[in-house]
Amino acid sequence: MLFHTNWLTKLFPTYKGNPHGYDSIAEVTTDSRLKSHKSLFIPLIGDHFDGHDHLEQAVNNGALAVIWDENKQLPSFLPADFPVFFTSNTLNALQKLAKAYRNEINPLVIGITGSNGKTTTKDIIASIMKTTYNTHATEGNFNNHIGLPLTILRMPRSTEVLVLEMGMNAFGEIEQLSKIACPDYAVITNIGESHIEYLGSRQGIAKAKLEITAGLKDTGHLILDGDEPLLSISNVHQQIRCGFEHNNDVRINIVGIDLEETVFELSNGEHYAISLLGDHHAKNSTYGIVLAEKLGISSSTIKDGLSKINITGMRFERLQGNNGTTIINDAYNASPTSMIAAIDVIKQTKGFNHKILVLGDIFELGDQSIALHQSVAPHIDEQITALFTYGEAAQEITKQVQQMNNHTKSIHFNSIGPLLEELKPLLNKDTIVLFKASRGMKFEKLIENVL
Repeated sequence: MLFHTNWLTKLFPTYKGNPHGYDSIAEVTTDSRLKSHKSLFIPLIGDHFDGHDHLEQAVNNGALAVIWDENKQLPSFLPADFPVFFTSNTLNALQKLAKAYRNEINPLVIGITGSNGKTTTKDIIASIMKTTYNTHATEGNFNNHIGLPLTILRMPRSTEVLVLEMGMNAFGEIEQLSKIACPDYAVITNIGESHIEYLGSRQGIAKAKLEITAGLKDTGHLILDGDEPLLSISNVHQQIRCGFEHNNDVRINIVGIDLEETVFELSNGEHYAISLLGDHHAKNSTYGIVLAEKLGISSSTIKDGLSKINITGMRFERLQGNNGTTIINDAYNASPTSMIAAIDVIKQTKGFNHKILVLGDIFELGDQSIALHQSVAPHIDEQITALFTYGEAAQEITKQVQQMNNHTKSIHFNSIGPLLEELKPLLNKDTIVLFKASRGMKFEKLIENVL
């Protein structure tokens, strides 16, 4: 049970039916097509749909109450005692309800944002927190103005720690999410180039990410990438800066990277290992370690949590391909920063005679797209056996590498068939292949052909 219908009368005092029968709401849904159990249905309105048109389907699938736009006519099939709570805007009502439920349960809330690595950092932090606390965390991509409220409304009443990922496309969105969540701790993983098309510059991206402090409690802590000079903020007194540079509060030293794990040491002298590859994942882990220490979790327990991470799919996911080839599926999304980081990991990985990159377009770069794609090229050197690019903008990477004349085999493809013909003869147990592109390139379909 989440709450009783009677509790909703305090939030939505205009209603009809009989909400005082103490019906228990077990879940909140906005999708009338899904089977539910004792659900509260909140119909949302989009550009091409109106959930109010599907109330009967929602009731048939398990809804026992509804929040309803007061300007919409109620259908006649509803029983007279069916609880209907009226509002002027159902999306605002969803967000209002989520904030009220968050305050009702009052867990410790951890908010996470950043251009790259926020989902992985969320997975890391959730894994560590679960060693000690009843923890609920964002699933999938439920990190926007609809997904975050639904995540909050899915937490059990027994939740002690709530880990929320916060995504955005424009200014003001993170601020809104932060004010709904009211985090006790806020984490900013880094500043990259994602959404630069809408935010104009890296400075604009930093400003948007720093909106996470809008709802941060007065006693809250901000944990952030201390290597990023754009992340400078004065209105949060309790800041912990993490990174590789010496002026950070928590400094990271990479001990070693192999195909199985990244080992790193922090300035407190403790060594940690994570089954994710690359310097950036050591930093993402450090955010979780710092949080855990603040909450009194022991070093041994933190290490246990790091060893049990369940990473959301297509984020540096290691697969076995044709002829024993090692395939790295990092195709959930991409930015120039994350693409460069992935390439650097492949270069650092030992035990392979051949290292191949299959790279695709990076979206939402606006008029900076050509320059930002070209910025990837200098990181592709003689350590890389072959570079294959696919898409429109990705050809800029190949062109730049060819001009560098570093003897890396570099070919751009406009269709998948010829790319696979070139790639498949190179697949064997001595080869590692990285697939990296923005989500819209649907590289998982390409990867299916080499597994």
